[in-house]
Amino acid sequence: MKTKSLFVLAAVAAVSLSACNTVNGAGKDLKSAGGAVSDVSGQNAKKR
Repeated sequence: MKTKSLFVLAAVAAVSLSACNTVNGAGKDLKSAGGAVSDVSGQNAKKR
């Protein structure tokens, strides 16, 4: 029972950490895309 609990805890930790990296990467991609749209439209997003 103890081994099974440890395995489940390790699996949950691995999934949580990989999800965090995925969300972080998606946020960076969206920020980059927003900057590109601002540049094309002639507005500089950094001045806000």
